[in-house]
Order: sequence, then structure tokens, then C-alpha cells
Amino acid sequence: MSNIQLSSSQKRVLTALVNLADGRDAPVQGREIADAIDRNAGTVRNRMGSLRTLGLVEGVAGPDGGYVPTDGAYDVLGVERLDDAATTPVEREGTPVEDVTVAEIDLSSVANPELCRAELVIRGPVGPFDAGDHVTVGPTPATGLRLSGVVDATNVDGNTLLVRVDGMETPAGGSAA
Repeated sequence: MSNIQLSSSQKRVLTALVNLADGRDAPVQGREIADAIDRNAGTVRNRMGSLRTLGLVEGVAGPDGGYVPTDGAYDVLGVERLDDAATTPVEREGTPVEDVTVAEIDLSSVANPELCRAELVIRGPVGPFDAGDHVTVGPTPATGLRLSGVVDATNVDGNTLLVRVDGMETPAGGSAA
């Protein structure tokens, strides 16, 4: 299944569906996906038709219906299901952001605290975040790392936040930056 080539629009819709579906027992409605990627609900419906034909999405009829990603959707996007995975919480301006967890933290320039940046790959909607927002991530499940900084940019297509790091700490209280 990983040989499937998606258009940028299909990939954007499928990525939003996967991110919104994680940790949920109910299907994701088309308008939720449309809101998450700032597109028209009709555009989402059109893309879902082709994604369903490719076997990447299942439609659920009815008033509480919507869309559910298949295992193939995760394979094509190269992401893991987070069904039983531990979560890494995210706060925006000191308030926890619901339905958002961090899947990856990629650090750059950690040797120079003035230039330290982190690319946060998040699961959930990127919409609540804007450049200039102060965010705190963590504690991470394995090490208890907490990272804080200011959002420099958001990328809806990649579901990432680029953060200018202003602090990292571990449970022992040792500062990492």
C-alpha cells in the first residue's frame, strides 16, 4: 500500500483525518476536517471519495457518521497509530490544549541556546497555534522532559510547529538549555 501517491490535497485531508481520529471512538465528521485544514467541507467530501476508492478511508453513515482512517492510511502517511501510546501534553499560553499530543520532537542547534529550535510533530489540530504563542510541551513519557518556547511558525500540511526554545528541564530539575 505504501506505493500509493497522493496529491497534496489528498495528503492534507488524510493527515487531518488521522490526527483527529487518534484516541477517538467515533468517526470524524467532514466539517471537523475542513475546519482543521481551513478548507470547504465540499472539498473534503470530494477528496474523501477518492481516498475511499484507494482503501484509505471508510465512511460511516448516519447523523453521528463521518470518516475513519484504515490501516492503509497510516501506512501511506508513514505514521503510527497512537491507540495505546503514551501522550505528551501541550500547553498554549499556560492552558492545556485538548486533543493534541506531541508525536516527535526534533531539536536543532542545542549547542547554542540562542539558536535552539525544536520542530514539534503534533497529533491533533494545528489550528489552535499561532506564531508568537508561548507553548510548553511535556513531560515526555520516557524522560520527563519539559520544553518551552515561542512558536515561530506552523505547518498544517506537516502538522508541525517550529518553536524557538527558551527552556528545557528534566524531572531532576536540571536545565537542559
